[in-house]
Amino acid sequence: MSIRREGPVTERLLTLLREHPGPDPAWSGPLDDPIVPHSPMTRRQAVAIFESAIQSRLQDLLSREMKDKGLSYYTIGSSGHEANAIFGALLETTDTAFLHYRSGAFMAARLRKGRGETPFFDAMLSFCASAEDPISGGRHKVLGSPTLHVPPQTSTIASHLPKAVGFAMSIAKLERQGIYPPCDVPFDSVVFCNFGDASMNHATAQAGFHAAGAAALHNQPCPILFACEDNGIGISVRTPDTFVQRMMEHRAGLEYFACDSQDFPGVWSTALQAIDFVRSRKKPAFFHVKTVRLMGHAGSDVEANHMPLEQIEANEKRDPLLAFADLLLRTGAISRDGILALYADTDRRLRRAADEASRRKKLTTVAEITWPLAKPKGRGFRVQVADRETRLRVFGGKLPEADPRPRHMAFRITQALTDLFAAYPQAFLFGEDVAKKGGVYNATQGLFETFGAGRVFNTILDETTILGLAQGIAQAGGLPFPEIQYLAYIHNALDQIRGEAASLEFFSTGKTHRELPDQFTSYSNPMVVRIAGLAYQKGFGGHFHNDNSVGALLDIPGIVLGVPARADEAVLMLRAMTAAAVEDGKVSLCLEPIALYMQKDLHAPNDGLWQFGYPPPDEFLPIGEGRIYDASDDDQLTIVTFGNGLWMSLRTAKRLRERGIKARVFDLRWLSPLPIDEIKQHVKATGRCLVVDECRYTHGGPSPMILTELCQDPELAGCVLRRVAAVDSYVPLAAAANLVLVQEPDIERAALSLCEERVR
Repeated sequence: MSIRREGPVTERLLTLLREHPGPDPAWSGPLDDPIVPHSPMTRRQAVAIFESAIQSRLQDLLSREMKDKGLSYYTIGSSGHEANAIFGALLETTDTAFLHYRSGAFMAARLRKGRGETPFFDAMLSFCASAEDPISGGRHKVLGSPTLHVPPQTSTIASHLPKAVGFAMSIAKLERQGIYPPCDVPFDSVVFCNFGDASMNHATAQAGFHAAGAAALHNQPCPILFACEDNGIGISVRTPDTFVQRMMEHRAGLEYFACDSQDFPGVWSTALQAIDFVRSRKKPAFFHVKTVRLMGHAGSDVEANHMPLEQIEANEKRDPLLAFADLLLRTGAISRDGILALYADTDRRLRRAADEASRRKKLTTVAEITWPLAKPKGRGFRVQVADRETRLRVFGGKLPEADPRPRHMAFRITQALTDLFAAYPQAFLFGEDVAKKGGVYNATQGLFETFGAGRVFNTILDETTILGLAQGIAQAGGLPFPEIQYLAYIHNALDQIRGEAASLEFFSTGKTHRELPDQFTSYSNPMVVRIAGLAYQKGFGGHFHNDNSVGALLDIPGIVLGVPARADEAVLMLRAMTAAAVEDGKVSLCLEPIALYMQKDLHAPNDGLWQFGYPPPDEFLPIGEGRIYDASDDDQLTIVTFGNGLWMSLRTAKRLRERGIKARVFDLRWLSPLPIDEIKQHVKATGRCLVVDECRYTHGGPSPMILTELCQDPELAGCVLRRVAAVDSYVPLAAAANLVLVQEPDIERAALSLCEERVR
């Protein structure tokens, strides 16, 4: 038997095309007549679908040839899944499509309706990882087109479903606010999202179905068409024959449609019904099409290692192009010579495109690769401020900066959000309990009443859905402010930030068809994610409410991560993150220390020193800029810290001064990007540095990165460096938490010990 199955699959199709007896007079008819009685698909439409399907099949074959020659780097193909070309043809080009990687035929069909794209050449540029690839710039083999509303997806194992649902839900939300999506998506659009049967096993897939179903049951518009292309296998793991049908036929809130790719006209007819259902009713539907996977999962997958030859050959006999080509020839929609010429011409055009694409520029520098992940512009931002009348209205007649009374952080966060929502009409705030309840810690109190249920609303209790909705709103042109109730909860859905939201710019470097400045890429996820977190909650909660690890967030390239420790800076940092989202398309995360939300005092009860005024509305805190406290020329020590560590370190520094030791305290404020240059400046001035990291000792927080940077700087050779960090443990309940978290006596002992060491 042949281990590589490209030959047998191709030869079976070519044999059919060469040896077909030709049209059956009983089936013949005009090109604009239906090709079969049970479908409105015409012969002319059928030929066009076959052209797209053949392009996709030949791209798959050519990619494997090119891989053998070292010219291509991607062999996951669409062979057997060519029926999705029907959706590419039937959907409007403004119906946003979130695609599975086996959607080559969909893209070929949609690009036939394009705006000057070069589909053959663009596909080959992508296969060759050329820097000229118009969608990803050579960073990944992705399917996408900004002009035809196909956001790029990478290795889509269902992680794209939540954001597809979010996009579908956002259309009606923008319409209700009178905001026409800048992405030029009409309000009657359908969102298309396809995937394989094996992907349905992922929790993210179930989250997507659940969110869409819940929206339907709540009578909320959610015009999404899920399309499961059921080939019965995930790499080598079989899917039970009736699994998809039994799971989804009666799924709450989802209308179910089913067909088989052995019957392309039947797929066409069923697809028309499903699209009409979703578009007219603005409700979600599930489209189940049976198909087959040909030539293995990818070029590296030798099916003979996990599948008997009889099964492989049985699958190949179910190649949907065999049945479709037979129908075209039998009905006279195209002649045998015509279909062979179409095949040969498509092959020649692809090979010419591949030859040229293989010689085009590759990524050759780090700068070329990483520019989409560049740090925000910092001081170059412009903070948008509503007019005075609007501000007076939303603040109930008295502006917050006119109130001389200092306030705690939770109070100021509410005011900051009020100002931002008055300035940005496209802003939406959502999450668990953020509406009438005002959030668990009252940080969104009153926003629901001020801005209404259209802009401030509760979601179902699922972080994957919250972050998926954020991406959908962002890509549709809104400005999302999702709230994650506790830091530990974001770990339930971290890949929606790491693998989806933050990576989109990296895999999307072509310019849009709109006239935008050069720094804008095709797609981005501008958002400000507010996360209540960290520990020190005086006995409350345990692990899920006292999570002291941000290591997983620090690992994500390109994000902005800020940790405000005081009320006024929370306002300034939220403004900066909003500007970074709006102007640079950044995914910004604001980690708000729960223990400091209501903190009013610093050194003694009722001193009120941890309450602050409201900054002028046009001020903001430059991203990546820290703050120094109590610096003097004769300081003996620099304490570097953030969050709860700042509050503890300032208290400790006061006691150290009473003992004759002068220590300046540096608040990082930003964990990504870190203010490394400022840290070095202050460490160089004192010769000693103590990093107070409230996160876990091993990989929990920023201290390993900080110390590594300091150790590698030759100008700091001889400086004495130490750190204190939390124990590598989950945080227990009640007073036991103090045994594993950094405490003020720990900071004081480390500082005293450090100051006893001689600086070389």
